[in-house]
Amino acid sequence: MSVIPCEQNPEFRQSVVDFAEVLKTRAHHLTNLSEDDVYQSGLFRAAIERIRGQYSATMREKREFVSRVLNYMQDNAFIDEWESSGEANRHDYSVRMPSGRTSIIELKGCLDGNNTNIFERPPHANEFIIWSVCTNPGADPRHNAWSGLHTRLSAEIISRDQRVDGVVVWDFICGTIGRPCPKIERDERAGATPRFTEVGPYRLPPACIYVLPSTIPSPRNNAAPRAQALADVHFLNALHQAFRGRDDEVNFVDFDAAYSGNDMVRKTTVRRGGIVQRESGMTAIQRL
Repeated sequence: MSVIPCEQNPEFRQSVVDFAEVLKTRAHHLTNLSEDDVYQSGLFRAAIERIRGQYSATMREKREFVSRVLNYMQDNAFIDEWESSGEANRHDYSVRMPSGRTSIIELKGCLDGNNTNIFERPPHANEFIIWSVCTNPGADPRHNAWSGLHTRLSAEIISRDQRVDGVVVWDFICGTIGRPCPKIERDERAGATPRFTEVGPYRLPPACIYVLPSTIPSPRNNAAPRAQALADVHFLNALHQAFRGRDDEVNFVDFDAAYSGNDMVRKTTVRRGGIVQRESGMTAIQRL
């Protein structure tokens, strides 16, 4: 059982470890500087931090991916239209659905970071979606998904009364050697054609979708809200249909809230295919 079907590719992870070790011990061979000049002067560390900052700071590649996905969905009538919300707003995209509903999307990186906690559902949103685009193939998708859903989002939803209707964990690394997709592997084992969808330069498997409750958990008034039906969150349902997901692949997230002494506590349960995949204990809310 797992909160998300995919996991780190151990062979790829070991390759990352091995390559990092080579860089740490042999980087001076890439320049005409001496070994002391590279390592003792701080040059190596400064270069690594610069590269790390450049990768972390830019959202261009991630936005290009989401734009292509939304264009594909619009071209195939899964959505009516969409627009980037711009820097003046706390969210990233506004999508008008064929039903007339407005879906607001907030784009995030890997869900284990503090940035996951920063969001604001706008008043005009009929539904509010967190979309994780975690493009680090060395990251652990199971750790990130659980950290995002339980440790971070459940605490923010309850303590700030910020309803989140769904979470998408899906990007252009999915289905590659760095992050093999069990959905595709299941197709291949069954002798079926793998469910890839070509979108521009991307070859995408079905998305990982998490449907959350439609109400805010509250110990006194709403202690155990269950996940909505997929059809009730129109953007998630459209994404599921557009990229050929199967109903038994959709994740449903339930929350339970209570008091334990002076602490408010909550439990997070993730169900997929009618089976509980992961469940927390009743843990205190600690704002990170």
